[in-house]
Amino acid sequence: MVYISKVYTKAGDGGKTMLANGESVPKDHQRIRSYGDIDELNATIGMVRVELAREPKREGAQEFLGELDAQLARIQQELFNLGAELAFPEPTEPTDMPRLCVRAEHVETLEHNIDGWNDALDPLKSFILPGGGAVAAACHVSRTVCRRAEREVVSLASAGEQVSEVAIKYVNRLSDYFFVVSRAASHRLGYAETLWVPETT
Repeated sequence: MVYISKVYTKAGDGGKTMLANGESVPKDHQRIRSYGDIDELNATIGMVRVELAREPKREGAQEFLGELDAQLARIQQELFNLGAELAFPEPTEPTDMPRLCVRAEHVETLEHNIDGWNDALDPLKSFILPGGGAVAAACHVSRTVCRRAEREVVSLASAGEQVSEVAIKYVNRLSDYFFVVSRAASHRLGYAETLWVPETT
């Protein structure tokens, strides 16, 4: 149970913050940047869900909108668990405290979702420019923020910090998920995809 009685504590005024294990680190520490990007990603998903609610209720679109919103709601919960995992490095002393984390089955579910949306799409013949309707464009924002979060998590692992392999896989699959969902949104909601045409540049 999380209980927050006061929003500001002034504890971070000196440029440091506390990890979930009680360790004090600078606010620009690689671990803070990692779960900060995960938090930003979660916020962009909130905006995708707002766009889903704004989308005109065209015939045949309701099922798609409901299914996608349910998946995004689940992913937001999983990302909060991932943020908690990144904020809590492996304790130096044994503990019985349960650890929040993303697990292999979360990665498998993402892969199942990706395959489900992708099966109905035509193969790509060019790269896609972000756009294709408000929902698709918002998904592209989530995709690019997710890629940045992935880079930060990989950098954290490369620096010798404790990061699970599953966490890295999860963020990698999630960026793929948003790419496929952006395409599915354009197709299912009746918007044209804009393809990159190199010779026009």
